Amino acid sequence: MRIGVLGGCGDMGSRAVEVLAERPEVEEVRVLDANAEAGRALEQRFERVRFQAVDARDRASLVAALAGLDAVASALGPFYLFERPLAEAALEAGVPYVSLCDDHEAAKAVLELDAAAREKGIAIITGLGWTPGLTNLAARRLYAELGGLEAVRIFWAGASADAKGHAVVLHTLYAFNGFVPRFVDGLFEWVPAGSAPEPVAFPPPVGTVLNYYLGHPEPVTLPRYLPVARVELKGGLSEQLLNSLGGVLARLGLFRTHARRERVSRLLKPLLPPLERLSPGVAASAWRVEGSHAGQRKAYWGAGRMRDLTGVPLALGALFLAEGRVERTGAFAPEAEGFPHMAFWEALEAYGVRAEAAPVD
Repeated sequence: MRIGVLGGCGDMGSRAVEVLAERPEVEEVRVLDANAEAGRALEQRFERVRFQAVDARDRASLVAALAGLDAVASALGPFYLFERPLAEAALEAGVPYVSLCDDHEAAKAVLELDAAAREKGIAIITGLGWTPGLTNLAARRLYAELGGLEAVRIFWAGASADAKGHAVVLHTLYAFNGFVPRFVDGLFEWVPAGSAPEPVAFPPPVGTVLNYYLGHPEPVTLPRYLPVARVELKGGLSEQLLNSLGGVLARLGLFRTHARRERVSRLLKPLLPPLERLSPGVAASAWRVEGSHAGQRKAYWGAGRMRDLTGVPLALGALFLAEGRVERTGAFAPEAEGFPHMAFWEALEAYGVRAEAAPVD
């Protein structure tokens, strides 16, 4: 089988390439990226990797680059710019698609392609990485184990030291911007990003990290597929100084447009190492999902390097699509019926990506 990876030269995408290139059933991993130097380096490392330069903004050439693939995975961010156009290109090419999309507006836009994807018999999966991705699958697992799910609380802890990609910085800035969704009693509410700080316990080596309301897809997607009354998400960086800086810059209006976020991101990137030294974190990321139903409470959590937590699920998602193991067409998130949730957890285990029972108060 042949699998493509959009953004395969980046921090997260290259991990997906590594996983797929080591799978004996994959005869070609097509790295679709604009970074020729990094792409050629991946070709040198792996016998079955082929690099193809693409401009993600050129629809016609992108559709042509997807020809002959059994599935395509996208790690190309920021997703508020690229997710919908890339999913549309995959749909036009007739290639199943899975992404890391971690922006709530982009996820909602891709779900609007559901009818068109069903008509073509194609699966488009949005948000199959760390968060969203592992968090969605954990919520589905809690729903099955508790016999229902009234409320879900999702938390994540990242670290600037754990990811150097430009898109990661842009996404963090975007998540602190404006108002973000949560789902309460059947309705969406919009709360200020960066509000309601809350200390949250994560597994070692991450520990306790201050979390805030931030913009992410889980409150948008989970109520579509699970009969849940409440979904809220909070996140934060283990370097607390960067959380505070993000909040201040957001209040100054510096994140309101993509152009502003680009400028701020480029200014901040060279400053990150000294800022990390002033407010040290750990080079690891983590997630935690809590569920409640009929007086019962249960939680799962996990931790690891962001490349593994993100890139491994993306690679396996593309593999499951190429193998025909996803029994659903249309545009959907991974918690939907028709996605092989437990088989996917088993596949993740082989790479050390797992959900463990977390203590609850």
